[in-house]
Amino acid sequence: MKRPLQVVWFKRDLRLADHRPLALAAEQGPVLPLYIAEPDLWAQDDASARQWAFAAESLAELQAALGALGQPLCVVRGDAVAVLSRIHERHGIASLWSHEETGGGWTYARDKAVAAWARAASVPWQELPQTGVIRRLKTRHGWARAWDRRMAEPVAAPPAALEPLGSDWPARIPGARDLGLAPDPCPERQTGGRAAGLATLASFLERRGRDYRWQMSSPVTAFDASSRLSPHLTWGTLSLREVAQASQTRLKGLRGDESAAARSWRASMISFTGRQHWHCHFMQKLEDEPRIEFENLHPAYNGLRPDVPDAERLAAWVAGRTGFPFVDACMRALAAHGWLNFRMRAMLVSFASYQLWLPWRATGLHLARQFVDYEPGIHWSQVQMQSGTTGINTMRVYNPVKQGHDQDAEGAFVRRWMPEVADVPTPLIHEPWRWEGAASLAYPPPIVDHAKAAAAAREALHAVRKGSGHRTTASRIAERHGSRKAGMPMTGQKSRKHAPIAQLALDL
Repeated sequence: MKRPLQVVWFKRDLRLADHRPLALAAEQGPVLPLYIAEPDLWAQDDASARQWAFAAESLAELQAALGALGQPLCVVRGDAVAVLSRIHERHGIASLWSHEETGGGWTYARDKAVAAWARAASVPWQELPQTGVIRRLKTRHGWARAWDRRMAEPVAAPPAALEPLGSDWPARIPGARDLGLAPDPCPERQTGGRAAGLATLASFLERRGRDYRWQMSSPVTAFDASSRLSPHLTWGTLSLREVAQASQTRLKGLRGDESAAARSWRASMISFTGRQHWHCHFMQKLEDEPRIEFENLHPAYNGLRPDVPDAERLAAWVAGRTGFPFVDACMRALAAHGWLNFRMRAMLVSFASYQLWLPWRATGLHLARQFVDYEPGIHWSQVQMQSGTTGINTMRVYNPVKQGHDQDAEGAFVRRWMPEVADVPTPLIHEPWRWEGAASLAYPPPIVDHAKAAAAAREALHAVRKGSGHRTTASRIAERHGSRKAGMPMTGQKSRKHAPIAQLALDL
């Protein structure tokens, strides 16, 4: 008689190495590695074909790696509860294993439904952490230390072999069309899979990362100088623990070397390790308060912006036709790559929220679909922070013209993505409306007066901040979600490792 199965449910952890659910399940009995392609998940407003393309490439590589161990990945399209129920009825599930997931509202509801099914079916569900996010966290005091301890734990080795279960398990990885996803060309998208992730990590730590600290802010240099590991962390082809330990090893290897190159490497590796903490810090916010995907973190900002966005402004922002070349170049580069450095992501949100006065939920959904590395916890925390609705962060109103001059002084990035303004002289490349030949350009004038719009936005937000009860509520928010260092509040502290970073964490 066949033994019941240890089902390992892969979600956003598409690897064998440092996969503790797989390693532990293999010690208990025959393992069914399972991926459920959920049409309802991919029908959500934050999902896109470019994300699925990366995931599908990662699944194909994972499937081959599991096959080499003896049991390939089983891929089933359908509802998670229904799929698990069928497997349990036909084969018996001794235990269900997975990593914890800090996802969006849909996956949160899905996991609650799976938990209810598992209880009713008397199937133990073992969920194990894979990042520094802590479930049911009571206080942020000591969080940074807990992160350090978790990342220092040994990397789990994959099983030496898996017991073959036969060939009657479905294995076809569906295409985007099978999941109802619309065509989504992304010609410069990064390749999925663990091999690509390991190569990206190695090239960053060995070659590309030396000037990371100074070059990650400009899109001229950031596409090469940033680690580009974010999609691999989002989809779990690499674990954060692997990346943390590899970067610490690189940093330790620089000790004693006082050359200029080594000093640059040390500064960049310190910045990089700091951002690994912030990666989980922002995910923890969504874990602790899932409503921030849909609601203002601070309720005083309810009704500040219209619920329904201005259709013309939203369409111009999405298409890269706002009349501000640097903003539009960033949007077009994002559409082609599925990635953009963090400072430019922040500028896109800031411009949409302040100068265009668009609601963050509408603009956040578009960006979510564009990002191959879309991580809900980081994304929605950051969208709210850059929109000024957290109540605890400094208002950051980016000047789109100044950002262009600061980050693309020669106009190389703008000319790469904005052929309409390629002939504009360099001194005016970020303000083509000032050029005497502006009327001949196949490019619109500015959609708003950015300075006046920014001033009006600041005035509106300052009025909210002066309102009755704002400070009291903000204090409660800061206590729950604010950063800490070594168990202490971080207000006023300076730390190279954990200090608040004005740009943040997706420059991983």
